[in-house]
Amino acid sequence: MVVTELETFDTIGGGELEFNVTKNARKMLEKRVPVQQVEHYPLATKANQCCGGSVTVLLESFPVPQNRITIFGAGHVAKALIKILSQCDTRIDWIDTRAEIFPKELPGNVKVNPINDPVEHVEAMTSDERCLVMTHDHHLDYRLVSAILTRTEVDFVGLIGSETKSKRFISKLRKEGLSDEDLARCVCPIGLSSVKGKLPMEIAVSVAAQLLSLDPVANSDLKPAISWKEIRAAFSPSL
Repeated sequence: MVVTELETFDTIGGGELEFNVTKNARKMLEKRVPVQQVEHYPLATKANQCCGGSVTVLLESFPVPQNRITIFGAGHVAKALIKILSQCDTRIDWIDTRAEIFPKELPGNVKVNPINDPVEHVEAMTSDERCLVMTHDHHLDYRLVSAILTRTEVDFVGLIGSETKSKRFISKLRKEGLSDEDLARCVCPIGLSSVKGKLPMEIAVSVAAQLLSLDPVANSDLKPAISWKEIRAAFSPSL
């Protein structure tokens, strides 16, 4: 049985048992923390059902993440950043051209996409996410930033690099016709200026802190309803 904030799909038999399980499931969702718990229901006493016997129910909570982040590039800084963000309330799409450099074991909230041209992924991006551009190729970095700023409404495009790289990119993008408003969405260098360390993990901590300090995306409210088809797709063994 699947329970969402507003709806239920399938059944565990109805009655007071199902009512209590549904209520407890929604309490778990309100906490917005992935969790598993087992609850035991003596039907006569706890569920007020005269048929007797007992039922043990496993409840698993899969809350919708508050933050969606796309990371382009799977280098040292990105790998360090994944270790941090994977433990936060985030859903991460991780993009790179080199399938072999992704770690073999990944956290459950990270989805990798080895793709020949990462710019193609821009078409799949929505305005309710933020992104980081940190590939191994400055030319690819530029193509990504240009595509994201012109084709999406993503409000934070973090670009790894120096002040010099930032000035060069901004100058070139302005010549392409991008407005000051669009250019303001690109942040380079990324990370908190108060963090001076240059090791990959030190940079990752700085970038993660900057991302988590941003206000929630304006249109990132939880989806009010979900279809049974979407539920089945979410739990498909092929994923």
